[in-house]
Amino acid sequence: MEIISFDVCGKLAHFRKYYANNTAFTYSIPPRTAVMGMLAAVLGYERDQYYERLASPHLRIGLRVMRPVKKTFHRLNFLSIKSRGDALEGTGDFTGAGGHIQTPFEVVSGLHPGKDWVAYRIFLAPGMEDNGEFLQIKAALLDQMQRFNLSLGVANFSAWIENVRMQRDAEAHHSADTVKIHSAVPSDKIGRLDFQKDDPDSGGSNYLEEELMPADFIENGNRELSKLIRVLFSIEGKPFPAELKAPFFIVQDGDGNHQNILFLE
Repeated sequence: MEIISFDVCGKLAHFRKYYANNTAFTYSIPPRTAVMGMLAAVLGYERDQYYERLASPHLRIGLRVMRPVKKTFHRLNFLSIKSRGDALEGTGDFTGAGGHIQTPFEVVSGLHPGKDWVAYRIFLAPGMEDNGEFLQIKAALLDQMQRFNLSLGVANFSAWIENVRMQRDAEAHHSADTVKIHSAVPSDKIGRLDFQKDDPDSGGSNYLEEELMPADFIENGNRELSKLIRVLFSIEGKPFPAELKAPFFIVQDGDGNHQNILFLE
């Protein structure tokens, strides 16, 4: 099986939690649905017209945190709009006449926002019902033919792509022993976690989060969720030891190091 990986990077990110339209909370990593939106931007698909093309049966998506992240709250200063008025006459609250209102907004950033940035590594592979989308994405990434601008959740948090790599003949591996996992993992694929203070890879500590995250929509144009996945991941980008109930894949990075990954499915 072919697996293509690439890094999506930016200064700030916000991936709104699914359970309310006006929530200020964000996930620490992009849900599978957010990654679908990034891929749609690469291919130039119109809004809400790619949900079925990039659904889980057609495309496998994995994700890894590459740089430690944190979440902080900020206040956004918005116009208070109660009266639309007449734009031609310059009336209404869009002119600022209604004053401003501040609303809290949670943001994902590096540990030191002034000098750090956010980076996620995306892993892609054809799904069990491959519909050709993987080949289109692979060609676009390798040829650097990105159609639309990328963002990390919201339009003004611009992002860029780097470190595109292709691995052929990737095979599924099974192990009854503890395996160091580098990617986000569906929680139901984990049998047991095994942390050790003297682990050189974790430096004696690791910070994991578990979130219930959206994975698929019902159909094109309908943002109602059809699938949710409970996901476990490290916000520091460090591997964590786990006994797995499912096969994993080994993908090499640019330095020839092995990354043990699972897909979000």
